[in-house]
Amino acid sequence: GGGGGMHAGRTLPAVRLRGLPFNANENDICAFFQGLEPVDVLIEKSGGRPTGSSFVVLASMMHVEYALQRSRQMMGRRYIEVFRAKKSDYYNAVAATVAEGSLGHVNEAGEYEGGGGGGGGGGGGPPPGPPRQLEVTTPVVKMRGLPFSATKEDIVAFFNDSAITPLLNDGIHIVCNPEGRPSGMAFVEFVSEDEARTALSKDRQTLGSRYIELFPSSREEAMKSSVR
Repeated sequence: GGGGGMHAGRTLPAVRLRGLPFNANENDICAFFQGLEPVDVLIEKSGGRPTGSSFVVLASMMHVEYALQRSRQMMGRRYIEVFRAKKSDYYNAVAATVAEGSLGHVNEAGEYEGGGGGGGGGGGGPPPGPPRQLEVTTPVVKMRGLPFSATKEDIVAFFNDSAITPLLNDGIHIVCNPEGRPSGMAFVEFVSEDEARTALSKDRQTLGSRYIELFPSSREEAMKSSVR
């Protein structure tokens, strides 16, 4: 197999699962990897329906080695295949999920994900475009992967050491799911686009034990998320 566990730019500590039951949700996947504490679970969908595969981001390359050993174990009545995930495949899947408008319950160890919520039908309008092309046109940044316990103060502290500060409480919006619980997503408004650009340099840094993903966003997107 080659390729040691170097945390090089190319490697993301992630695995891909194939052969999942179509009703599998984040909880089932976390249970399958019990003890490995997945950082992020992304169930792939096509046209709103699960494809039977998913990506799981783990805390380190060592966790990936352990996760690979669970290949061919059962979930329900199915054998699950586990193999290494390429960073580019994971980001493409994230972009596709954003485009499908179904980021409702992506990521987190799904402490309380109800049965895999039915495919949220396509939110109209153009998709927010593939992540990672850091075209910053507004001072708003979207955070994904927050611990459910994260407060606005935690978010301020996350950005603080970059010498930038969000517009305090008015500029931070933690998104809740339809049940009123935190979704792991938040929108943060900075004083200027330059500060938002600086903020994006903290992409994939950790808050608590989670990798936080940052994306350029807009007030429109933040408003849309709060009206759900």
